[in-house]
Amino acid sequence: MQANLSHLHESLPLWLGIAFAMITFTALAGLYRAMQQASPAGSRRALIGLLGWLALTGVLAANDFFLVTGTTPPRFAFILVPAFAFIIGLLSTRSGHRFVDRLPLPALTLLHTVRIPVELTIYAFYLYQQVPELMTFEGRNPDILPGLTAPLVAYLVFNRHWLSSRGLLLWNLVSLGFLFNIVIQAILASPVPFQQFGFEQPNVAVLKFPFIWLPAFVVPLVLFCHVVAIRQLIRSRARKSQSPDTVTDLQVA
Repeated sequence: MQANLSHLHESLPLWLGIAFAMITFTALAGLYRAMQQASPAGSRRALIGLLGWLALTGVLAANDFFLVTGTTPPRFAFILVPAFAFIIGLLSTRSGHRFVDRLPLPALTLLHTVRIPVELTIYAFYLYQQVPELMTFEGRNPDILPGLTAPLVAYLVFNRHWLSSRGLLLWNLVSLGFLFNIVIQAILASPVPFQQFGFEQPNVAVLKFPFIWLPAFVVPLVLFCHVVAIRQLIRSRARKSQSPDTVTDLQVA
């Protein structure tokens, strides 16, 4: 079955593009503040690298690089593979471990609030016939829930201490499952050779500027926050079980 690409080259409203660019750079600013607490020097290098990545993917999208569909491998892979490879590489080195283990858990938790405006943006994509309904919160995508609950979870864990590290770990695992759900749906609804659904209204919004930053930066950011938080929480529980007489507090900043 062939995907309906009649809306592939249609432009989305300027206000939506400006709004999403603001969402992206607000998330970047939040990540930078968190990284500064872990390593001031490392955070500056990371910021330069991230700005360069946003510039590169933005220029490619603005020049319609990703609107060429049907290639093997899909050009869409150009943004997915490097972003996820970077996260894996960072978590595979000793210096990377030292960096991510110093990132503040409260900031990592609150960064998930970016999922609220992102899901509203995806719903706007649907209204402009740029993604299928199943990718919205009215379809098969409950990813707005982690965004809505992130401030409450952070408050209960770090301010009131009513929710334990186990509860925070569970919240991260469930929310990570929500993220995987929408990522898989987005890929399989895209106009790629292995597309599985969304043929009448495929996922084409993220192939355009500045919305390319959703898979290029925002999704990897959310994944990064979950993976780092899960790593910190598991390591904290392991240390506590090895030294039951030692109280291991969650990292608060």
